[in-house]
Amino acid sequence: MPPSKLLSLSEAVQRFVPDGSAVALGLSLETAIPFAFGHEVIRQNKRNLTLIGPISDILFDQLIGAGCAEKVRAAWVGNVITGIGYNYQRAAESRSITVEHHSNFTISLALKAAAMGVTFLPSLTALGSDILNENPSITTMSCPFTGKRLSAVAAIRPDVAVVQVQRSDTSGNAHVWGCLGITREACMAAEKVLLLAEEIVSSDMIFRDPNRVLVPGFRVSAVAHVPWGAHPSPMPGYYNRDHEEFLRYKNRSKRPEDFEAWLKSDVHGVPDRDVYMRRCIGEERMQALAIRNHSIAEGVDYGY
Repeated sequence: MPPSKLLSLSEAVQRFVPDGSAVALGLSLETAIPFAFGHEVIRQNKRNLTLIGPISDILFDQLIGAGCAEKVRAAWVGNVITGIGYNYQRAAESRSITVEHHSNFTISLALKAAAMGVTFLPSLTALGSDILNENPSITTMSCPFTGKRLSAVAAIRPDVAVVQVQRSDTSGNAHVWGCLGITREACMAAEKVLLLAEEIVSSDMIFRDPNRVLVPGFRVSAVAHVPWGAHPSPMPGYYNRDHEEFLRYKNRSKRPEDFEAWLKSDVHGVPDRDVYMRRCIGEERMQALAIRNHSIAEGVDYGY
């Protein structure tokens, strides 16, 4: 039986996310964003992080506002309902953070290159765009076979990839479904992988559907049991998107003093995810967000 990798979220962050880490997160685009991880990072006052992701939503904005980040390598940082993130905008305009502009596809290519063990991948993307002019990790090259002009996207190898999954065993063999975005690329590119699981289940359950396993368990450094860890983003099969919370955050991050009040009440004022959900969100809203109309996938036959 493989050893258990189950840790508390607090211990996992403390052990595997030192100051200065390059962290890939928010990899499924608008779903399964590991907000509980980000809030624990803020509580532990981590500093000088590089944040890596595609459309990274308000989690990046929260980490930037809390002073945890010194660099962002992303396609977009903001609130998908209301527009750009206020903390990100303030930090970018004051140049208190370094911003490396990407598209969703160039971030994907950069992580894919690292996962393959190569230093870059050629592409046609970004040619003729401002990204090519502003991002030093993307340049141009001539195809060695045709001479055609190509873009060359340098590999990005995160120190750690953080993923909220639906279920995992204690060894890190996890099932995830819905939009995966660039989750697999990031997990295979990163030095370490941290999983936050809605449920901890038996290995027998995982191995009954092996094609749904995210990455081999030996690639995973730690598993934390964190129900509702992706709230306010949606988690397929578990809960819907909390639009009310995204609108509330917009209003509570417009001014630095508003954001500080939000940090105090919703992050520093709660010790963990469970208390956050019960105190800041409440049982009634949790019941309203919980999935009621289930849609079970068709079963398959793995017989041979």
